[in-house]
Amino acid sequence: MTVTLTDTAPPSTTELLTAVVLGPEYRREHGFWQRLISTEPFRRPAGGTPEERLDLAYDRLRILNLSLDSGARLAADPRALAALHAWLGPVDPALTTVAGIHYNLFLGSLLDHDCAGRRDLSDYLSMRRIGTFLCTEVAHGNNAAAMETTATYDRERDGFVLHTPNPGAQKFMPNTSPAGGAKSGLVAARLVADGSDHGVRLFLVPLTDDAQALPGIRVRRLPARMGSPVDHCLTSFDRLFVARDALLGSAEEGDAPGEFRTGRGDRRRRFLTSIGRVTPGRISMSACAAGSARATLAVAVRYGGHRMISGSRGAPPVPVNAHRTHHGPLASAMAMVFAMSLLYRRAQERWEACTDEDARTDAVRLVDVAKAWITWRARDVIVESRERCGAQALLENNGMTELVTGVEGAITAEGDNIALYAKAAADMLLAAEPGGDDAPDRAPHPGDLADPYFLGRLLASVQDIWFARARARALRAPDADTLGRWNAASGPAMRGVEAYAYRQAAEAYAEARATLPEGAARDRLGDLERLFALEWVSRNSGDLLAAGLLSAAQVDALPEAVEELLTAVAAHAPELADSFALPEELLADWPIAGPGYADAYDDPGGPWNTRPADAR
Repeated sequence: MTVTLTDTAPPSTTELLTAVVLGPEYRREHGFWQRLISTEPFRRPAGGTPEERLDLAYDRLRILNLSLDSGARLAADPRALAALHAWLGPVDPALTTVAGIHYNLFLGSLLDHDCAGRRDLSDYLSMRRIGTFLCTEVAHGNNAAAMETTATYDRERDGFVLHTPNPGAQKFMPNTSPAGGAKSGLVAARLVADGSDHGVRLFLVPLTDDAQALPGIRVRRLPARMGSPVDHCLTSFDRLFVARDALLGSAEEGDAPGEFRTGRGDRRRRFLTSIGRVTPGRISMSACAAGSARATLAVAVRYGGHRMISGSRGAPPVPVNAHRTHHGPLASAMAMVFAMSLLYRRAQERWEACTDEDARTDAVRLVDVAKAWITWRARDVIVESRERCGAQALLENNGMTELVTGVEGAITAEGDNIALYAKAAADMLLAAEPGGDDAPDRAPHPGDLADPYFLGRLLASVQDIWFARARARALRAPDADTLGRWNAASGPAMRGVEAYAYRQAAEAYAEARATLPEGAARDRLGDLERLFALEWVSRNSGDLLAAGLLSAAQVDALPEAVEELLTAVAAHAPELADSFALPEELLADWPIAGPGYADAYDDPGGPWNTRPADAR
């Protein structure tokens, strides 16, 4: 037998860039979700009331669940959860919300707290019951120190009595209505036994049947919120008894019946363990925002290529993308979208790889900052893309309106962005002293604006400059005035956190570029990398000039350097958008993504269709 060996074709430029955006294992990690959203049940429906769209989201959730080989395996895999959010987000934000809650916050928490096989999960894996998560309270947010919902131990019945003592303690915004079917929830409540407070713990509680809330539970729908329709509710408990095994994790931690360990540090540790699924949730929010930004930008680039406008003084029509005023903002957005995608993967990989407590603290901080920075930048990209598509993109059938408002939910979900930035700012302010080992070298150095290494040093210096200002302002405030010191430092410290995010994204760019072979893909990524860095350097050029890190001539040269890169990136924008690997079925459901977008408005009764051909 003769065996003929053939060379495998090298990956194309588009394939190499797809591996940059989605990761080298993108076919394995993302292929299932790309195929799923291409199937008929996930194609974009025409219109529908909010209630119909909510019902559709839960119907799709059940179809999704039937498509999985194991819901528990999905819940245990943060990378798969992030991929779910990246692909479902642009298709159905409501589905993405309820799927993230069920698989990550609910099922994931059950798996994290209880050893395999201890608790029967069949109702949740089969979706006879849908899971939800009840932590936030109306008056307290996620502030565990102020949480008022109680779970009081009843020694005679060996169980707990859940109770909501006042309006401010109502659980705020969980999807706890009977919409979609019977639901159970994980309820964060303050465990009280024999008059002692044992901290906030999680309790598994059946909430509704298919039609209504169960006895002892009150569920009220909140007013409609902006964005996709989800059954957000207020939920309260009226002395509801649950059995002892409703308490998550007690068997593994050795609590005997009626005995609960309660050290102050232990209470905090247990609460943080209880909400541990927030970290993969933040990674998923980053993936969702980046995925939605990629989709809207790809549509905007396509639309700009086939939306023709009249040329000047009788010249032939040209695509609107021919104009700098149109393609310039989209080229800038392209550099940002690549940065967002790279940063979310960098944060995910750091978090997965950390093995000791110090590393985990740094990794979680990066996850938190990345979530805030990416969702904010995604809003910028989505709004810019929508504007570049004009009035067409204001119509629901063109897919963007839900994403414009949906990203607002990601900005608040899994921790409000300002709160995440503020925590990171406080930690970073205390962690490094001026002139310490972590401070970049601020002595003037010659450099070339075309050199990524030089640009990286400038980005590091911007971070250092803002934190140096924050420390100086804090030192001027009275020592005894803790709040005053923070208020004095918080403005520049928050700017320092923003600079930290830009620096991390730039480093992710450099690492990705280094993995590419010499050729077109590396050149394209290098242009994006420099455009991203130079636009940030331009915004901070005054500070860098004052610090002696840029010369006056370099500051003067920045606008021209940016303009040259906008031209280079815009020339390859369609190819770069193709690297996002969006299924054609998804794009076909958004009329403006295709050259025949006007056909979506064809009128069978219009005179061009009803008159004889020779009379038209």
